[in-house]
Amino acid sequence: MSKRRFAITIGSFISLLTLLYCVIPTLWIRCCSNYIEKRMNKKGIALTFDDGPNERYTVQLLDLLKRYDIRATFFVVGEKVDKHPHIIKRMHDEGHNIGIHHYKHVSSWRLLPNQLQAELDQTAEAIERVTGERPELYRPPWGKFNLATIKVAKPYRIIMWSHIFGDWKILNCEENLLQALRQAPANGSVLLLHDDGANPAADDTAPEHMLQKLEIYLDESVKKGIQFIPIESELQT
Repeated sequence: MSKRRFAITIGSFISLLTLLYCVIPTLWIRCCSNYIEKRMNKKGIALTFDDGPNERYTVQLLDLLKRYDIRATFFVVGEKVDKHPHIIKRMHDEGHNIGIHHYKHVSSWRLLPNQLQAELDQTAEAIERVTGERPELYRPPWGKFNLATIKVAKPYRIIMWSHIFGDWKILNCEENLLQALRQAPANGSVLLLHDDGANPAADDTAPEHMLQKLEIYLDESVKKGIQFIPIESELQT
């Protein structure tokens, strides 16, 4: 067999493995299964935040939420929990829900089953060390799953979203975010925003722009009587 033909064969095999282990499970879990939850089964809006804690932006976000007496859900990165335990303690003390978002911000597509298990276990242990409580919620980075996810993540409720805004990019925050937030219906929507911009493909200072738009949105929404409901409320797929 020629080197070129061998390379094509190996490439095709890798592509097939990727399809079977990564792409198909992600599409099936997100679109066709009952394993995920992405809407609340009651009136109101759930605010959820990924990728933190961040010592600058998460603190500002907690201040903003406290001002309006809103409880949110944070899907945190375990290594950042270990780095900023005081922020996690504040989240917990102020009544926010804390869920798992892997120990490192790494896609499930890059993880073998034992590696995925380690990501969940390490993050759960990091959260429990600070709060004294084992987390119950899980959202994988980028919303990507693999063939092992359902078995490995069985102890957790997998929470996705009904609305995502691309707020990890400054341009999206400035051009689209506020209007998109305003359009989210208060009938069980789960909104996904980001309180850290230090991850791949994100802009470092994007959370600063997100917070500016979120403050306007919360002020408008509270005046309209829109309710913000904790994610632990009953959800529906």
